[in-house]
Amino acid sequence: MKHWASTFLLLSALVLLCGCGRQRTSGSTSVPPSGPPPAALNITGNWQFNATPPGADTPAIAVAGSLFQSDSSVTGAVHIDSSDCFDPQTTVAMTGTLTNGKVSLTSTAVDGQVITLTGAFTDNYDFTGTYSIGGGCADREQGNVTGSNVSFDTTGGISLSGAFTNSGGNTFNAAFNAAQSNSANSDGSFGISGTVTFQTSCFSSGTITPGNLSSGSFILGTSVTLVMDTGNGTVTFLGTQNLAEGVATGTFTVAGGTCEQNGTAVLTFSTPWDY
Repeated sequence: MKHWASTFLLLSALVLLCGCGRQRTSGSTSVPPSGPPPAALNITGNWQFNATPPGADTPAIAVAGSLFQSDSSVTGAVHIDSSDCFDPQTTVAMTGTLTNGKVSLTSTAVDGQVITLTGAFTDNYDFTGTYSIGGGCADREQGNVTGSNVSFDTTGGISLSGAFTNSGGNTFNAAFNAAQSNSANSDGSFGISGTVTFQTSCFSSGTITPGNLSSGSFILGTSVTLVMDTGNGTVTFLGTQNLAEGVATGTFTVAGGTCEQNGTAVLTFSTPWDY
């Protein structure tokens, strides 16, 4: 009996020791260890918001400019176009607090008008929500709004080529090496700098001069201005970037030098995986 009792105690201890190493369970389902926390948002950059007012015949309102995030605080400098309530040349300051991806960005009052964007960033590059304009000319106008973080950058394996067609129907091509500044200008734009190589007898290369809304090269939302000094005239491109199609389309002029001309241009972004 003593031998049996000693054996029973030994087996009981082994069972307890084995049980200590088992995974924690909840009912019959194992509880896995918690994974890494979701990546924090960083929405700092150049943004284009398109707001849709009520009424089928009312044009969409464009809100374009810079956002800067510091912890949960968001500040911005934007320009509002196609709205009867705001002058598109006026830089409008915006502030808000980001909580779990959600934010309400409110502008400073401009001639009595305040615009508010309320919604959520699904990631660092997309926003969906609603907008409202209160006070002044459009008391409580509201509608839906979507936003995109826009970049003009040929680093990271992205190339940029251009086809320039003048008013006479002649075309010359170009290849760009360009990038936007990491920091926004006070007017909400981002300067663009770099170089360009042309395939034309007029000029072989050019320097892209960074600037702001007053002069030089910049991006504001999807609006792009490139000023390129070739040594035989200055090539200026004014266009709009289409994110879905990967192109920027617009017009160009060549001023000064011996090859003054004007026409249309299409700049195409591509990666090594495009085919």
